[in-house]
Amino acid sequence: MPHLVRRIAADALLWACLAVPAVGADRIGLNEPRSLGQELAGLAVLALAAALHRTWPLLAFLAVAALGLAASPSLFTVSYGPALAVFALLLGARGGGRGGPVAFVGIAVVATVRILVRDVDPAPEWLVLLGTLLFAGCFPWLIGRYWHQRVALVSSALARAEQLEREQRIVADRARLRERARIAQDMHDSLGHELSLLALRAGALQLDPELGARQRAAAAELRGAAADATDRRREIIGLLREAGESAPLAPAGETVEALVTRAQASGLDVRLHTEGEPEEVLRERTVHRVVQEALTNAVKYAPGAAVAVEVVRGDAGTLVSVTDEGAPGPPQGKDGTGLVGLRERVLDEGGTFQAGEHGDGFLVRAWLPVEPAAHRDAGPPASQVMIGLSRRTWVPFAVAGVAGVLLVAGTFAWYAYSKTHSVLSPAAYARLETGASASDVEEVLPEREVADPPDDRAPAPPAGADCRYYRASGRLFVSVEHFRLCFEGGRLVAKDAVPAAGKDRE
Repeated sequence: MPHLVRRIAADALLWACLAVPAVGADRIGLNEPRSLGQELAGLAVLALAAALHRTWPLLAFLAVAALGLAASPSLFTVSYGPALAVFALLLGARGGGRGGPVAFVGIAVVATVRILVRDVDPAPEWLVLLGTLLFAGCFPWLIGRYWHQRVALVSSALARAEQLEREQRIVADRARLRERARIAQDMHDSLGHELSLLALRAGALQLDPELGARQRAAAAELRGAAADATDRRREIIGLLREAGESAPLAPAGETVEALVTRAQASGLDVRLHTEGEPEEVLRERTVHRVVQEALTNAVKYAPGAAVAVEVVRGDAGTLVSVTDEGAPGPPQGKDGTGLVGLRERVLDEGGTFQAGEHGDGFLVRAWLPVEPAAHRDAGPPASQVMIGLSRRTWVPFAVAGVAGVLLVAGTFAWYAYSKTHSVLSPAAYARLETGASASDVEEVLPEREVADPPDDRAPAPPAGADCRYYRASGRLFVSVEHFRLCFEGGRLVAKDAVPAAGKDRE
């Protein structure tokens, strides 16, 4: 209920504001005088439009336009011009997208018909009509449309911001889960490597002839326990990985040379060949990760086999190759998660990855370019996008504004010309006498007649006479006294002074 009361109060205030020029224009002589019934009918239509503009904005605008057309064929009236502009603005603000242009065209057609049926010069009337439609119709409607679109855009932006906040919370939760999986994967790879080296050393002790049977049995148990721990580690940590996920893996913080040296100390037959100097830290971490995983697989699936590690660094990138001469890699259906993660990591960095049988052994090869091979087009800069949006906003207004200024200037120039060149001075009018010949009278007449004569205020003309109207003053935008000269048979048969609007005849 309070909301309804506020709406009614707002509509009543709107009606009161628009009623001021509707009533006041007649009182100060800016319009032709109207009867009390006409004024009350106009106020009633304004009240109806104020009540309908929220639900039927197009109907409210057309009602006010009908008022303007009833008062003037050119649509321009001081009484209803402000109301026309206000309801055109509200029509655009209420989302009247297609209704506005259709209404403008319809009003222009009706007004043109009214202008043509009148026996007056149509040129100034058309100019005034176009100016009124432009400045009291199109411009306010465009502003309302811009306002409506801006409000819709802000509402959409707020809804989008709320959605982004929800998505960010989901992303944050997912990032925490991925971080846990990454930590688990780090543990998987680091512990796997260390357990593989531990099993390798236990196997060497098992084969040491200087140890007794009891010590060799203990070494065998140690090796079996390391293998069992590796399998349990793979099963437990594997539950934390998502299918196809490649989490960023942190290396142990050592160089490839230190990694190979530690593997050699554990009894692994590994040879290292390097070319070039390490430069980019992230690329070296990936190189370290590739060598570590390849050595782990060699220890697990080809114990005792010789392993060759080659790292070639060049200007274009780094080539890593690890080859063993034992079993052909992980058996089908076992482990393999380390190689899958390596492949995805290398591909993410724009490189290539290869892992498979190579002769009697297994080959792991990775190529890491200096720069990623693919970059997605980020689109035009934000500044260019904003310039394009701004241009689409102000260009229509600028074009319409220039056209409107030219139209108004032309209308005013024609109005001033037609009014000032149809002035018969009171002194010249006083010298004219009835019965004078038309040729003598025309010598003192101005070059133009009044296009919109005030025949409603003039006395009845003589029957069969041709009457002409002239302005008594060159003042603009106010009602002035007019002179009427009536001719019949080539003679001036009557002359009358027609008072200005709101004044009685003497």
